[in-house]
Amino acid sequence: MRIVVDVMGGDHGCGVVVDGVRLALQANPAITELHLVGNQAEIEPALKQSRCHDSRVRIVHASEVLTMEDKPLAGVRRKKDSSLVRAVELLEEGKAEALISPGNTGALVAAATFKLRRLEGIERPAIATIIPAAKREFVLIDGGANPDCKAIHLAQFAVMGNVYSREIFGHEKPRVGILSNGTEEIKGNDLTREALKLCQQLDLNFIGYVEGHDLFSDGVEVAVTDGFVGNIVLKTCESMGKGMLRMVKRELAANPIRKLGAALARNAFRTIKQRMDPEAYGGAPLLGLNGNVIKAHGSARERAIMNAIRVSIEAIEHHINEMIQQEVSQANQRLANARVPATTPIPA
Repeated sequence: MRIVVDVMGGDHGCGVVVDGVRLALQANPAITELHLVGNQAEIEPALKQSRCHDSRVRIVHASEVLTMEDKPLAGVRRKKDSSLVRAVELLEEGKAEALISPGNTGALVAAATFKLRRLEGIERPAIATIIPAAKREFVLIDGGANPDCKAIHLAQFAVMGNVYSREIFGHEKPRVGILSNGTEEIKGNDLTREALKLCQQLDLNFIGYVEGHDLFSDGVEVAVTDGFVGNIVLKTCESMGKGMLRMVKRELAANPIRKLGAALARNAFRTIKQRMDPEAYGGAPLLGLNGNVIKAHGSARERAIMNAIRVSIEAIEHHINEMIQQEVSQANQRLANARVPATTPIPA
């Protein structure tokens, strides 16, 4: 099990990523090699400071960094020696089974799609973001890889999200729904209405349209949308979660009686905070490619990097890509058959 980590693309610098790598190596003896891709002059002192002397670590020097300001496709073409591009190339060359990067999302999608290629039959890769709900998590797909989509893309996202929810979270028959502005079939827009017709023909536990309030009331295990809406939902949820925690903390400290109540409910608040902690989920897989690519948050710290590596290991162990290719192929065949008009018998 060989893992590649782009150590240069995060907001907090190389040292934080290296600390996360050290934690992952300690937690995962199954890892045989872990490649750190970036500026060697920064990686070596970071390893010493982290006291990471693991023999499984390999350094792959890259002289450039793709920043959040770089335009994705232009940046990938211009900065050929960037840590992100070099990391993707290690996957392309078969020197690793999974890649983790906290770097520029658009650049990661562009580089991975261009160099790794899509799995056969898949038109667009998609980011599967895991979001906690009242009792269990749900998969939001696409979380930002494809701002503009066609109906067939959403149908394939539904299949990919179904595979991931079933295999990683153990939901035997995940409920799959298309995110819309109402549950009635007349709602939505041209994209969602056409995607609804396609998904109704697939071998899924498809429940039709779902609304925003269904997401956090355990109404769905896979919420399907285009990357434009999905990214807005994701960032709104992140912001609202942080805002709610700040509001609760402020109100509980308002007077001595509330402080006493907060002390009595400390364990409950700790559990809620842990469930809402994005670092516990590590990263979001970019599904549909010939390789396991995990997008970590740009602001990811040590524990998030460690958990992103865990997510990549789970994808390898569960053979996610093989299952996605098989089930998308079956879905494409069902849709193709459904479009074939019935032949009219020739009169005798």
